Amino acid sequence: MSGDLPEAYDDEKGPLRRCAVTREQGQPALMIRFVVSPSGVVVPDLDARLPGRGIWLSARRDVIEQARKRGVFARAARCQVTVPDDLSAQVEAGLHRRMMELLGLARRAGQSISGFMKVREWVTQRRAGVIVHASDGSGDELGRLVSGARDLPVVEALSREDLAKVFGRERVVNAALAAGVLASRLCCENKRFSGVADGGSRVRRTFPADGCEQAGQ
Repeated sequence: MSGDLPEAYDDEKGPLRRCAVTREQGQPALMIRFVVSPSGVVVPDLDARLPGRGIWLSARRDVIEQARKRGVFARAARCQVTVPDDLSAQVEAGLHRRMMELLGLARRAGQSISGFMKVREWVTQRRAGVIVHASDGSGDELGRLVSGARDLPVVEALSREDLAKVFGRERVVNAALAAGVLASRLCCENKRFSGVADGGSRVRRTFPADGCEQAGQ
């Protein structure tokens, strides 16, 4: 890191980023980038594309709250900044929205299906890269769905209502994405969401630690 940069700033070079709170390094796709807007407001940059030097945090709600309360953003920017009280909620909502958009993109690209029988067929044929099971769905049903393929990543961050909106149906509990880039991206977004979600209440089941890589195979 360049010597004239505030400690909380990451130089944004190389394959890893350093959390401004924990000082641990991590993959950018699994962390949260923040920037300071021209008006001095700290905003989440979930796509990591906004201009300006980024401040990177681990994708954990407690870390974001520590940064908000302990002046990390102001020290990094070397000026007064406005940090919204609902910054963690903004990140959570943004990640939820990104998962909805990714699933919708997969549906339009013909890379996702819904319905227990169709998803189960993809599982048995090893076509599925990730399973999406409604957060308010049945755990027993999920167990039957992934029987014989317990290593498959499972996303449980979206409700039945969310899935119904994406697939344009009255009721959707189960969906699957074909292995590939979109499945891998959905897994990464879910890992970020699971760390930021309020109390983790919307993510009941974790998938393998390397779920992002598995889904892309």
